[in-house]
Amino acid sequence: VKFYENKNYKKGMKNADQILKRFPNHGETLCMKGLILNGMASAKGAVGSKDKREEEEETKKEAVELVKRGLMMDMRSHVCWHVYGLLHRSSQNYAEAIKAYKQALRIDEENLQILRDMSLLQIQMRDLIGFKETRLRILTLRPNSKVHWLSYALSVHVNGDPDAAVGILDSYFGTLEEGCVEFEKNFESSELALYKNQLLSETKGEDEDGLGGVRKALEHLDEIEKVIVDHTGWLKAKLSYQLQLGNFEDAKDTAMKLFERGLTEEHRVHGAYMCALLKCDRETCLEVEKMKGTGTLATLRPFAEEERSILLDAYGSKDGLSKLYPRSNGIKRIYITILPTNSDEFKSAIDKYCQKQITKGVPSLGADLSSLYLMEDSHSNGSRLMLATDPLDVNVHPVHALLVDLIEAYITSLSSNNSFPSGEGESPPSALLWAWYLRSILHEQVAEYAQGITLINKCIEHTPTAVDFYELKARLLEAGGDIQQAADVIDAGRDLDHQDRYINNQTTKTFLRAGREEDAKKRIALFTREQGSPEQYLYDMQCAWYELELADLLRRKGEFGKSLRKYMAVVKHYEDYHEDQFDFHSYCIRKVTMRAYCDLLRFEDDLWGLPHYGRAAEEIAKIHLHIHDNPSALESDAEPDYSKMTPAERKKAKNMARKKKNAAAKGGSKSDTKSNNTNGGSGNVKKSKPHAIDEDPSGKELLALNHLDEAKKYAA
Repeated sequence: VKFYENKNYKKGMKNADQILKRFPNHGETLCMKGLILNGMASAKGAVGSKDKREEEEETKKEAVELVKRGLMMDMRSHVCWHVYGLLHRSSQNYAEAIKAYKQALRIDEENLQILRDMSLLQIQMRDLIGFKETRLRILTLRPNSKVHWLSYALSVHVNGDPDAAVGILDSYFGTLEEGCVEFEKNFESSELALYKNQLLSETKGEDEDGLGGVRKALEHLDEIEKVIVDHTGWLKAKLSYQLQLGNFEDAKDTAMKLFERGLTEEHRVHGAYMCALLKCDRETCLEVEKMKGTGTLATLRPFAEEERSILLDAYGSKDGLSKLYPRSNGIKRIYITILPTNSDEFKSAIDKYCQKQITKGVPSLGADLSSLYLMEDSHSNGSRLMLATDPLDVNVHPVHALLVDLIEAYITSLSSNNSFPSGEGESPPSALLWAWYLRSILHEQVAEYAQGITLINKCIEHTPTAVDFYELKARLLEAGGDIQQAADVIDAGRDLDHQDRYINNQTTKTFLRAGREEDAKKRIALFTREQGSPEQYLYDMQCAWYELELADLLRRKGEFGKSLRKYMAVVKHYEDYHEDQFDFHSYCIRKVTMRAYCDLLRFEDDLWGLPHYGRAAEEIAKIHLHIHDNPSALESDAEPDYSKMTPAERKKAKNMARKKKNAAAKGGSKSDTKSNNTNGGSGNVKKSKPHAIDEDPSGKELLALNHLDEAKKYAA
């Protein structure tokens, strides 16, 4: 057993064989030998030739047979059942593994290792009730372990009972002596205290308004301050509670403390600060707290004149944030968002902002300004704002019209006087260039692609070495319908900077959308390892965007088998993400990162709703339905009917088929040769890890499945 746990499989196998020579029917030894065999096969991995992979599969089958045989020899041994469960767990058959563990526990009810293994599988499978029961049994057996107390508290928490979880943590603290390290200021004490505080905030309490738990959590924050290490997290929690309870003056002070700690660029804190200034209701405060990116209260709902005046005074007055933190870009940008778009102050502020950014040559200015295209959401009766993204909506938006007038004035003034209309000194020569660039982006936002291309061509003629200009031109061409020229343009831009991974990825994506598969593979291979296949490297790196774009290309070409393989690769990535959480179930509790662990569980619960997975699953279902409705769609891969052809057509078709077959074989041999040369051609080159040989590159096995069943599986 020790040899297996230390992964010293050869010595473990040797000892097992020695025991079996004397006792050939010893069940526990047979099971351990099978487990060691399985571990040896798993350690090698499914790599190499087909014969080698088949040999490893045979080894695993032999391991299963040994374990089953050992189990039959000693059905009353908890070790045999435990090993049987471990074997199922290694093959990710968790349901069967849990059954085996339960059978082992019927024989040895107090086996701590089996209980611990079963609890890990239960939380992985989200058997929350079973997880709670198992952790209670473990705590009953070993009440002197901190990990067991925390695990049981967590199990109660995830079952939706934060009050009981708080009680469990209090019971644990009651078992500790005064002066214990748990009451000192350190990371574990801090995280545990903040986790208990989070639990308190989730309780309902006894108050009529249902905010008793939040009140207790706010009071608890003052009690635990002396042990807190993450003071920023402590302040954020305090700010949230104060807003929910309506303590707006205290909330303003807390927000200012966060700004003093350097969080002037965090828009979520600004959103909370605005809520405190305007004394918003609890629902609005919680909504603002959940906003992401640059979203604040100013982008959530329209302001009344009085509210706007309060915010402008807080951000723009002599004692406002803009004076306290003059170097903060976030505060300057938020101030512009608050200003009424029809005012002279807004025009002056946006004019000053644009001039500064154009002088610096900031390529992202167009995207930055587009967040000002706010309009009332028609579905909310004017109580909420939304961002205008449709070209028709943008074209009639007053902010866009204002920007167009400003940039046109810049271009005219810079062309004639080499200065902005304000006439504040001479501008650098690049200012006109970036004014053209920004005007081209404004054309793109309203779908005026021809005018945008004309301007960006002037930028390229002026400075043909700027990569950003080529990227914008390619975007305009693609949006205008000329995807082939877009691919050529962005590739020309990529050729200016071979060290820029971003522009290389954009080039690859454009080539794939243009149907130029080989060109795309050559470009993406520039940033992969020299050893081995670039496709395999991208799969190992879980590069989902590339696989989705390539799958779309193959689907458009009618190569449904290959397309399904790429979509399935994306699905496999998400299955791996789900599987990877297994290692954190014990690690996070052992390290007392309880809050982060709860966030991980929530993320994993929502994993199958993420965009890349949804896109892949949708396309898989569509392909299977298309093939079911149109069986002739697969006939293009079959051998043509030569009997219906003339001799000349038959000869031509056979020649084409032969060339296609030779090209495929040649391509495979070239990649193998290249891999072998890079791995073994020089003694100084580090050998890469061997990869699995693809036995079904065309996806024929996937095409042989029941299409309706597969479509139903991924559409569910």
